[in-house]
Amino acid sequence: MTSLIVVATLAVFVLITVFKGVRIVPQGEEWIVERLGRYHSTLKPGLNIVIPYMDVVAYRLPTKDIILDVQQQEIITKDNAVIVANALCFAKVVDPQKASYGVQNFSFAVTSLTMTSLRAIVGAMDLDEALSSREQIKARLREAMSEQTEDWGVTVRSVEIQDIKPSPSMQTAMERQAAAERERKADVTRAEGNKQAAILEAEARLQAAKLDAEAQVNLAEASARAITLVKEAVGSETVPAMYLLGERYIGAMENLAASDNSKVVVLPADLQETVRGLMGRGKA
Repeated sequence: MTSLIVVATLAVFVLITVFKGVRIVPQGEEWIVERLGRYHSTLKPGLNIVIPYMDVVAYRLPTKDIILDVQQQEIITKDNAVIVANALCFAKVVDPQKASYGVQNFSFAVTSLTMTSLRAIVGAMDLDEALSSREQIKARLREAMSEQTEDWGVTVRSVEIQDIKPSPSMQTAMERQAAAERERKADVTRAEGNKQAAILEAEARLQAAKLDAEAQVNLAEASARAITLVKEAVGSETVPAMYLLGERYIGAMENLAASDNSKVVVLPADLQETVRGLMGRGKA
């Protein structure tokens, strides 16, 4: 009975030893083996043999691309504007030994480095430049992080800016500024319209005045021409002039008679002598 127990114990020990000595690493991972507390080897995907009780799998690291979510943070730009930005970092472990011993937690380290680099890069830009330069920010992020992450056995494949926008308070201020700018442009447009209207009105008045003056000149010239023609037609005879004045006199009396108002008309006593005086001829 005792021998049976010993054999069973030995069989269990052998099974445990074999189980501890055989390691099957899945695809997409690499394992770090320590022997007596020190780094010994890196197990690749597939079947691997280690020394039981001496070799210990200390770290299991993924060799696939790792997606790290960089949380949203507020960043102050060069012109003192506050914007909110977050990102996704795509990294890959290329040296499991450095990733295990070069930094305590490579995922947290890469995420923190992305946050600080993003804050430094955006902080050196103006608000408008930061909002419109995603590709430039991505390129500068990757360049700034590559040297540091190399010491950690990690390479940064890409950093994608998920969202970059002004903070809520900054958005409110920008909306107010935009509304004020639109109102200013509307005032300028109205002022320009009023100015053009005033100019056009002044030009119209000037043109009307010129036309009035030309009309008066033409009327005066026509009157002078008519007088000249009448004078030439009458000549030295007073009978035609008397006839014209008499005709005008009769027409004026007809108009006065047709009016409802009472009027007093003073006529010269000697109409013929008056006509002669108007024509520049006195009694011989």
